[in-house]
Amino acid sequence: MFAKPFRVKSNTVMKGSDRRKLRADVSAAFPALSGDDVSALVPSKEELNVVKAYAHRGDAVTLYVLHKNPVFFEVEKHIYPTVYTLWRYPDTLPAFTTWPTVLQKLAGGADLMLPGVVVPSQGLPEVKQGDCCAITVVRNRAPVAVGTATMSTGEMQGLGMKGRGVSILHAYMDSLWAFGDKSGPPSIPAPHSEDCAEEECSGEGDVPEEAAPGPDGDSTTDTCCPDLQELKQMDILLLQCFLHALKSKVKKSELPLLTSTFLRNHMFSCCPSGKQLDIKKSSYKKLSKFLHSMQQQHHLVEIKELSKGVESIVDVAWKHPEKGAVLSPEEVRTIITEYVKKNELVDEHNKNFININPALCDCLLEKSEYQEVEKLKWDDLFTRTMDKMQHSYKLLFPGQEPIIKKGQIEPINISVASRGSNKKVTLIKNLELYGIDPAAMATTLQHRVQASTVLNPVPGSKDRVLVQIQGNQVQQVGSILLGEEM
Repeated sequence: MFAKPFRVKSNTVMKGSDRRKLRADVSAAFPALSGDDVSALVPSKEELNVVKAYAHRGDAVTLYVLHKNPVFFEVEKHIYPTVYTLWRYPDTLPAFTTWPTVLQKLAGGADLMLPGVVVPSQGLPEVKQGDCCAITVVRNRAPVAVGTATMSTGEMQGLGMKGRGVSILHAYMDSLWAFGDKSGPPSIPAPHSEDCAEEECSGEGDVPEEAAPGPDGDSTTDTCCPDLQELKQMDILLLQCFLHALKSKVKKSELPLLTSTFLRNHMFSCCPSGKQLDIKKSSYKKLSKFLHSMQQQHHLVEIKELSKGVESIVDVAWKHPEKGAVLSPEEVRTIITEYVKKNELVDEHNKNFININPALCDCLLEKSEYQEVEKLKWDDLFTRTMDKMQHSYKLLFPGQEPIIKKGQIEPINISVASRGSNKKVTLIKNLELYGIDPAAMATTLQHRVQASTVLNPVPGSKDRVLVQIQGNQVQQVGSILLGEEM
């Protein structure tokens, strides 16, 4: 639900009567919380805000924010705790355990699949379909995701732990987490964690493909033992540099490209200033495992061993959706506004100006401005951001999935030309871009004005057709396009 940024509609201080109702709702929904716990989460006098928002898919969401951290969120009259709350009270919900490498998928909007669940010696928690539950990773009881069970525990076991187990609503590293102070999960040792269970750390056999990054689905002892926050941060940085390199550095003419060259010449150069890319500190440990994950699970690249022991990238999914996300201008403004507020960049002497930090300097300023421009007006900040982004357009047709394409859409071109001895013809092109069949348009015009029509290919284009009709028919064409069915 929060895999992409959400849009805030309102943000107000919560009234006393609403706080009392929220405390009652929380107590009823989460009996594991004591009265003192609930009072600490929903205090009577401390700063507590209610934020009305819309998720990226349009779902209406209510957030309850304490000291700038969301503690609960409400969807369709059901209330759920955030990871910030669960880090304070980790036993609030029944919890399923998975592998650290699965977390990246959960934060990206994926659900928890049952093959990725680690079954502890004491068995799975008892849940019913629709119950709110938490997700933890091996060796740490601090929850990293919240969702609802898709079936009961008995049904999960009856299906042999196959299929979808938990529908994820919110996860560490998603946009709801980013709405808070962006702190990482604490280290809360799991029971008997000093005895690293063989099935958790041996790296042998039983670890499912959904639970590990390597091409053969295996895990390793190192995967579950490093600090979770450091490991996930490096995984995210690794993916960021990989996608950035594919999108802006690699050219088709370079393929096949040695994977070592790709890392050295492209990925390292895409690492943000002040950060260091270190694959050994990620959950993948090796470049080959990471790239095979990008091939098998994400289908972003194709890797082949063209010579013994040497792998190369032989193909890239240039139009893969993970290489870019479509944002409306309103969403861009919301993201920029939240970034400015989170980093306290509003000028304290003039609220109309934003102080430029190193990140904004690199992204928005020209090199000649580096030493001269220290502040920008809000409108200038938004305008520069939009200018740096790639334009795209979306076409909506009844009963079809939206069509999203890069660049500016060409308008339907209607012109009048002369043919022969001062005879006029009307030419129409680019109808296909708007889902209009040129042949159908020609037939409609032919019947409307009783004139002959011709369809000709557009020079230089393989899939576009030019409609030509006798006479000056601009008004008739416009009338059809603006309101009448063909």
